[in-house]
Amino acid sequence: MSDFTSNFWSIYVAGISVVSILACALLLWFSGKVRANTSSDNTTGHVWDGDLREMNNPLPRWWVWLFVITIVFAIAYLAIYPGLGSFPGMLNEKWTQQGQYEKEVAKGKAEVAPLYAKFASMKLEDVSRDPQALAIGERLFMNNCAQCHGSDARGSRGFPNLADSDWLHGGSAEKITETLVNGRMGMMPPMAAAVGSADDVKNVANYVLSLSSSPHDSVRAALGKPKFAACAACHGMDGKGNQAMGAPNLADDVWLHGYGENAIIAMINSGKTNQMPAQGEKFSSEQIHVLAAYVWGLSNNAKAR
Repeated sequence: MSDFTSNFWSIYVAGISVVSILACALLLWFSGKVRANTSSDNTTGHVWDGDLREMNNPLPRWWVWLFVITIVFAIAYLAIYPGLGSFPGMLNEKWTQQGQYEKEVAKGKAEVAPLYAKFASMKLEDVSRDPQALAIGERLFMNNCAQCHGSDARGSRGFPNLADSDWLHGGSAEKITETLVNGRMGMMPPMAAAVGSADDVKNVANYVLSLSSSPHDSVRAALGKPKFAACAACHGMDGKGNQAMGAPNLADDVWLHGYGENAIIAMINSGKTNQMPAQGEKFSSEQIHVLAAYVWGLSNNAKAR
């Protein structure tokens, strides 16, 4: 767990705040007590070398009042605002950090609403060719999608390339919008037990490589073809996948989780679970429309050019 999601830091900061306030109060109290014990000649009563006396001049009044104001302000602040761990503050119902954030987000959305309304009335394919919409879509993508799919949208191992024609769940405008709104959960269960022995798994791996004419052992591929029936329920007998299930095409030489015999064997033995989080609650429907248009255009507009 990250330190920043632990209660430790809120307790730590709250403790420092309380100790600092008490330290200021104790300093004033101690200074006043020492002053009260001062002799009539304004000394502490300590004498060294016969005539060397320690003076006890009072603290400047402005300095004293500054500390008093500091203490009062700190106590009032911690009472009004949420500064003591889980204590919500007296203004919790009127002000919270979350409430302020939501207010600022709502204000920002209201400012850009007319612009998004213009794009909402356009077909997604037309939005994908509008320069202004593309600029907005690119920024939405860079801020929210590029962390996984890359700034060029070409993905990396485990993260799909959005700039080609290979789609796990379909690359139509409707499917891309559906993916953005609801997210996707992809799961391949471990299949080694269903395939057979370790040798059978290796044979199936070579058969999978043969589907895309990748380098493979033809003898093992021939032996692995019957065993591939355990995989055909999702990938099809021809290995071309099933977009309704999100099962990838194994015959197009596109390898999402690694290329080669060892990578395929590892996939058969261990399976894989991948998730794309839903974005429907994060973005408005108008923003989803623009973002989906940008993603759709990455592959379709590139073909047109």
